[in-house]
Amino acid sequence: MIHTYSGETINYEIHYRKKSSHGIAIDTYGNLVVQVPKGTTDESVMSLLEGNWGLIQQKIKEMKDRLDGPQEKVYEHGESFLYLGNSYPIQIHQDKSREQDHVVFEKDILHIYVRQLEDEKIKQALKRFYYKQCKALVEKSIKSHQSYFKVKPRSIRITDNNTNWGTCDSNLQLTFNWKLAMAPLQVIDYVVVHEMCHMVHLNHDRSFWRLVGKIMPDYKEKENWLAYSNWKMSV
Repeated sequence: MIHTYSGETINYEIHYRKKSSHGIAIDTYGNLVVQVPKGTTDESVMSLLEGNWGLIQQKIKEMKDRLDGPQEKVYEHGESFLYLGNSYPIQIHQDKSREQDHVVFEKDILHIYVRQLEDEKIKQALKRFYYKQCKALVEKSIKSHQSYFKVKPRSIRITDNNTNWGTCDSNLQLTFNWKLAMAPLQVIDYVVVHEMCHMVHLNHDRSFWRLVGKIMPDYKEKENWLAYSNWKMSV
């Protein structure tokens, strides 16, 4: 079905159900699904759509971007990068007097100071920034959650592992992906808690998930954020 409002047109499907609640969802292919009780009038469906129009447009765009996949980054003024769950523009500054290229986050801008205006130099400066921030954030989170555990991690490492957000081995060595610095603080906390729980339960059995849920009851929301946002966590 098609509906036009505020100059925008959307395609949607209506799913009638026995429940009395209403809902709007975007499926994994970017299709809009309106869930309403049986007997709901067309006028009520239109009202539901128009009352949530801004959110619908935002979610459709997010899903389309996700399906399109990550876009190649350009290292120019105004290009945006994720940091702690939000996108911020970069501002590039050439300073040949500096000993090392580095990044400063200030007033919602990622200021990148480099000796040479080269894409690779800018990219590496950003990666070092994320590595440093990730280490500090992870260590802070571990400290704040340590009271839940009788054992402590023996070491903490930040790596470039593209297959896992974190790992814990039998020697209680915790490893985290530097890209976590791009995620919201609550998501970082979830990954930290997840790996700390592996200090007690090395596998993903029921006891493991019970422990995760005890410490962080809404951990599924954090997992969903990573599942739907990981494609844009790139440099």
